[in-house]
Amino acid sequence: MSEDTPERLLDKVEGPADLHGLNDLQLAQIAQEVREHIIDTVGEVGGHFGANLGTCELAVALHSLLDSPRDKIIWDVGHQAYPHKVLTGRRERLSTIRQYGGLAPFCSIFESEHDIIGAGHASTSVGYAVGIKEAMRAGLCEDARVVAVIGDGAMTGGVAFEAISQAGWLGTPIVVVLNDNGMSIAPNVGAISRYLNRVRLNPKLWHAREGVEGGLTRLPAGIGAKFERLGPQFKESIKAFWAPGLWWEELDWAYTGVIDGHDVRALRIAVREALAAERPVVVHIATVKGKGFAPAEDGGLEGMEKWHAAKPLSITNGKVTPPVPSNGAPKAPPQYTQVFGEALLAECRRDERVIGITAAMNTGTGLNILQQAMPDRYFDVGIAEQQAILFACGLALQGARPVAAIYSTFLQRAYDEIVHDACLQKLPVVFAMDRGGLVGDDGPTHHGAFDIAYLRCLPNIVLMAPRDEAMLVHMLHTAIACEAGPTAIRYPRGEAVGVPLPSVPEVLPIGVGEILRSSADARVALLGYGTGVGKALGAAELLAEDGIAATVADARFAKPIDSGLVAQLAAEHELLVTIEEGVLAGGFGSAVWETLNEAGGASTRIIRVGLPDRYITHGAPALLHEEVGYTAERIAARVAAALADGASRFDPGEHGGSRPGAAAPS
Repeated sequence: MSEDTPERLLDKVEGPADLHGLNDLQLAQIAQEVREHIIDTVGEVGGHFGANLGTCELAVALHSLLDSPRDKIIWDVGHQAYPHKVLTGRRERLSTIRQYGGLAPFCSIFESEHDIIGAGHASTSVGYAVGIKEAMRAGLCEDARVVAVIGDGAMTGGVAFEAISQAGWLGTPIVVVLNDNGMSIAPNVGAISRYLNRVRLNPKLWHAREGVEGGLTRLPAGIGAKFERLGPQFKESIKAFWAPGLWWEELDWAYTGVIDGHDVRALRIAVREALAAERPVVVHIATVKGKGFAPAEDGGLEGMEKWHAAKPLSITNGKVTPPVPSNGAPKAPPQYTQVFGEALLAECRRDERVIGITAAMNTGTGLNILQQAMPDRYFDVGIAEQQAILFACGLALQGARPVAAIYSTFLQRAYDEIVHDACLQKLPVVFAMDRGGLVGDDGPTHHGAFDIAYLRCLPNIVLMAPRDEAMLVHMLHTAIACEAGPTAIRYPRGEAVGVPLPSVPEVLPIGVGEILRSSADARVALLGYGTGVGKALGAAELLAEDGIAATVADARFAKPIDSGLVAQLAAEHELLVTIEEGVLAGGFGSAVWETLNEAGGASTRIIRVGLPDRYITHGAPALLHEEVGYTAERIAARVAAALADGASRFDPGEHGGSRPGAAAPS
């Protein structure tokens, strides 16, 4: 190392304790080294990017003041916690993040004692903090300091407000760092976002309020003393006029800000004072999403949104990697998200009643296409899935055809509204569930594993899943045309199959499947749902190579199920295999088993292929599919083994098998 090159301090940081005792300049240097490490590493392997570059100074400041894990630092969502991971002994493993067997994409209590919670959904950190601190105050565990870091995007989620209200009522002594960068994944929306933007753009308001209070009390001729005697009434009136933190203070929180979130010294002063207050305190900081990476910083909101996450090999030597020429390579099939977004735009142009709704995921759901083309037919409610569904229900009551495009995993957060408001009242709301099935590197918090099961039990709802992109277009059209009640369409993340798209969509008959492949001597029937159809077709091809003929059918609907098709397949085959990319408990395979059992039973044996009864890790989808047996090869092998063993043998396998009329498979 030359004399002109400063010593790299980050290499000496093995844990948070190594930050204690360092001065502000040293801590600022470490923060910049963390940022450079993230740019170099994540730019190569891919992962959440922009938000992490904005929290480097914050992570350093917090860990320099607190004694983690005794003191609790709670990161909302966790996609802004890469600097925290780097500082807590995981620097050398950052290159494995989001990869199969590597670091988790979000915080994980199974990965590190410094990860106090494991969460990939937004707006939960304050609620966790209140519970943790109240357990300490009740004497259930050692007392310590508790800090929750929440972004302004996550502040649009209602559950955050519920926790803030409770903490103010109880006087829970926690510190909330409001990390305000004007973004979540997409630009934030709503009155809260507008309020925070006014505050962060006018930090002089806070100082102006203090100056007015002090100045009036110092007026001569006894006037100042009269103002001072007004006491609380005077302070409340001044606060109401000047304070950017009025909303917090009315809920019995102390507010301080706006602090420069990239100034380590200012952060340490503000957090230290907040911790000493022994009451609920919010420290409002302003950061830049993508700090230190010019394409994100200089690109404004568009640049920040683009660099929310970095793709593998997207950055080389700190700069954007030039695109590789295609050299005439065949064009890849479109993404399912893109197909849906374009199909929804076509439906809006076709039917003036259709309205698109997203919960802070315009690009992620494909609704950015509608937003740009027909902004008056597009609504973003923020990270508030419950409100998205209530809003949709209100629209439906007045004759609209609302389409709520929400990831399968996020729709779980609006379950009561689905049950109580949409299904109970038979409202024609369309739930477009992107990311149905295993999503890959975002892991168990984002896998769409449960929607078939958690929706199938509800009355009045129609469930469908496309086998390819053409069927997705038909199903969206069918759902919008359905007036009997709510409908839900699940479709996977990633590339579609590559079939031609229909120029004019069709209305499918509700609850009717179709046979795609048949043979007079087929001993086995493979009944797929959604992506299960492709697996069934692949398995049938492999079985044919071994001389085993198979019938393949597309159920298309999980509710109402095509009981006639199911009965036909059961009657004509020795073995019936159901294939779905969802949990088996209460899923599509269970629906088939129940249908046959209630019809009086049959001699046909059933094997259910789906996701096991456990949370599945993160990693490339192909690796995850292999792990759980959701591949054409594994399905074909199970079928061949079952047929070779004969129909008299029970085959629970990894995913369960039984005969109708026997005890329900577990």
